[in-house]
Amino acid sequence: MTDPGGPTPRTVSSDRRDLPPPAPPAFARWLLGRLLPTDLREPFLGDLEERFRAECRAGSSGRAARRRYWHETLRAPIAFAQSNAAAHASPPRMGDGPMLAFLTDLRFAGRMLTRRPAFAALVICTLALGIGATTAIFSVVNPILLDPLPYPGPDRLVMVWESERDGSRSNVGFATFADIRAESKSLASVAAISLWQPTLTGRAEPERLTGQRVSAPYFHTLGLVPMIGRDFTSDDDNPAAPRVTILGNAIWRSRFGGDTTILGQQITLSDIAVTVIGVLPPAFDNVLEPTAQLFSPLRYDVSLPYACRTCRHLRMVGRLRPDVTIAAAERELHALAINLLRDHPTDYASAGLIAQPLAEEVTGGVRPVVIALLGAVLLMLLIAASNVTNLLLARGAQRRREISIRVALGAGRARVARQLLTESLLLAACGGALGVAVAWAGARLLVSMAPPGMPRLDAVEVNGPVLFFCIGITALVGLSFGTVPALHASRTDLHSGMRLGSARSGHGSGRTRGALVVGEVAIALLLLVGTGLLVRSMRQLLSISPGFEPSHLLTMQVQTNGKRFAADSNTYQFFSSALDAVRRTPGVESAGFTSELPLSGDFDGYGVHNLTHPNANPELDPSAHRHAVSASYLSTMKIPVLRGRGFTDQDRAGQPGVALVNAHFAAAAFHGENPIGQRVRLGDPNAGLEREIVGIVGDVKHLSLSGDQVDEIYLPNEQWNAADGALSFVIRTHGNPDALVSALRSAIWSVDKDQPITRIVTMDNLLAASVAQRRFAMVLFELFAAVAVVLAAAGIYGVLAGMVTERRRELGVRAALGASRRELLAMVVRRGLRLAAIGVVIGVVAALAFGRVLSGLLFGVSPLDPVTYLVMAASMLIIAALASWVPAWRAARVDPALVMRTE
Repeated sequence: MTDPGGPTPRTVSSDRRDLPPPAPPAFARWLLGRLLPTDLREPFLGDLEERFRAECRAGSSGRAARRRYWHETLRAPIAFAQSNAAAHASPPRMGDGPMLAFLTDLRFAGRMLTRRPAFAALVICTLALGIGATTAIFSVVNPILLDPLPYPGPDRLVMVWESERDGSRSNVGFATFADIRAESKSLASVAAISLWQPTLTGRAEPERLTGQRVSAPYFHTLGLVPMIGRDFTSDDDNPAAPRVTILGNAIWRSRFGGDTTILGQQITLSDIAVTVIGVLPPAFDNVLEPTAQLFSPLRYDVSLPYACRTCRHLRMVGRLRPDVTIAAAERELHALAINLLRDHPTDYASAGLIAQPLAEEVTGGVRPVVIALLGAVLLMLLIAASNVTNLLLARGAQRRREISIRVALGAGRARVARQLLTESLLLAACGGALGVAVAWAGARLLVSMAPPGMPRLDAVEVNGPVLFFCIGITALVGLSFGTVPALHASRTDLHSGMRLGSARSGHGSGRTRGALVVGEVAIALLLLVGTGLLVRSMRQLLSISPGFEPSHLLTMQVQTNGKRFAADSNTYQFFSSALDAVRRTPGVESAGFTSELPLSGDFDGYGVHNLTHPNANPELDPSAHRHAVSASYLSTMKIPVLRGRGFTDQDRAGQPGVALVNAHFAAAAFHGENPIGQRVRLGDPNAGLEREIVGIVGDVKHLSLSGDQVDEIYLPNEQWNAADGALSFVIRTHGNPDALVSALRSAIWSVDKDQPITRIVTMDNLLAASVAQRRFAMVLFELFAAVAVVLAAAGIYGVLAGMVTERRRELGVRAALGASRRELLAMVVRRGLRLAAIGVVIGVVAALAFGRVLSGLLFGVSPLDPVTYLVMAASMLIIAALASWVPAWRAARVDPALVMRTE
């Protein structure tokens, strides 16, 4: 008997010897029999089967042997097909050689770069940063400065303004617009425009919208037709015509669900039924008012009191006839203005009409910022390209022996240069591809950071033209930074190149790398000076007193909506009750309201006519911003009363008319006389309430912190000709203003829940928004300058590190001959500082010229500010010294015995 747990009986091994040999996979053998040529089938199958059995006898698992058999089965037909194609290939044709050589160079370049992945990654990331940032800025520049406006014949579109005595421009009155429309032969069509802010009700909670009232030919002048429905007609543009509106595409989709049956239906705007007659296409870019969501006819005629010549509150756009230039149109408009002044001498201060290209009107305000940013980012790209060139020169120095051997074996110098240039282009292509992703993210970041009012932000995208620019700049950068290293490497001396320790082997490239570092330092200093000027300018700007105390001050605009507010008494009562409710809210220190809120963009100007000393031509009288305010407005804003008195609760409707003027207006308009006690009238010099000036208040920065001081006149709210339907509340709080927003809205809605509350913002945020354009430029300059300084410091470090490596033998000999570590350290640092000093001198000269470009963005700081230049130059030298320290420290620690033994 055998033990079940014992060893296996020996008879089993004799049974295994009797088993047939393993067979290869039958299906694989059948497949090869069908795919292989007849003359090769039997030999190949026999060899493959013998190899399969040998692997099985050698102890390999049957599964592994079958897997290898399948691998050969699938590979064999492809290999035989390629071999047959090569055997029957046609002779080389003209043009095959360069392409095949290029592909060979490309494959070799790829292999070389994969051997040095850290070097390739550093170069690609540097290029991606430079190319991506430049492309992102170009995505902003393209729609703002390069792309034509999105209308047919955009160069034919002009804005028309009235000219003031001082050469400034102003809006036009409707009567003036009507005369131009009737008499101009240069303008094919014209349209007048005014801002419109209706409240939409009836379908959801009340929503205040931004729109435009336009004369009938507005869309025709721009060259636009509605997507569905019809355009305005002259019949619609009549005060007696039924009210109609055209919807913007965005509000049609968001508020009305894209319902095409909306045409012909009525919606309620400010408690008035209005019929929808059309919807604009989604591609419509309304550059004159990008936030406009709906449009309505102007419905003016010259009989209306607000359609007078002196009521200059309309903007005017026109389209030139095909054969007319802007200069010819201005000559005609000037002649027309002379006739108007002759016929209406008391309605015009001077004879002048201005025609300005629409594109200049849209983009002129941001042109200096955009050009400055484009210049800054191109300088940063130049530094990045210089840094990459330095890296390639250093790598070329390390490859001198390889290149010398290739030249010695018969490779021509042109062939070597072409190979190295191919490597540079491959690096540039990878950097450009990664740069597209950087540009896409950068463009989105720029849009989110852009200041309010930046035109055509919706058109900022990484589109076809931007990608074409990216490809072009990638090719240009690749050729520029690749040519110099390729030429240097191809000129390698065979004898010195074969000697690894030669002290002269890198002398030529060292000079070039030093020159590149000088250029990097100069450009970095240029950006540093620009950043320093912008930072100092911003500090000067923020140090200006706005004329009021902005901290703990919340603002919100309330607009009345409904037919009952056609009666002024109801409007006055609503705002008075709402103000009382706001004051009772816990956490409120004081509150008031005004018709014009500083730094918000509000504008309401009127001529101020001195009745004590009347002028023969009232149009020569000064104008001022009108503020209809509550008695508590000045104290809430903490605007000081300099002379006389402020308003009290007794200054209301039915009481003698009173007014306050700001100090600037008092000095400019009354020619040294005391304005207190003098009588004035606003608007029409022959109608309206006479007012006595009872006080002078401090100047307030109304338009912007950097803008000129404007003339202002303050009136009690209830003493204006008609009740203002939209007023801005100013609320001073004990704590954080934002924490009271919900409670304050509830307080106002407790008086009337149907009145929309908009533009809720703290005064601190309004101040920040007023300097947003300068802050935007400053932040980007800071970013570009920081990157430039880092790249310049890296360039200095790289050059000195390469010098230490190449001159290691010399340093060892110096140490052996008695040079101290301090002397070696000083030698290397001196070289770094010498390069930096030359770059600083060149950078200062360049910055003196570049400062003029930034002059439009500066405030209170000269483009030649010596403090900025000295501080930035010293900072650049300190950074250069720090970048030189590490290579110098390595040089000082060279072991002379080890160096001499190695040599």
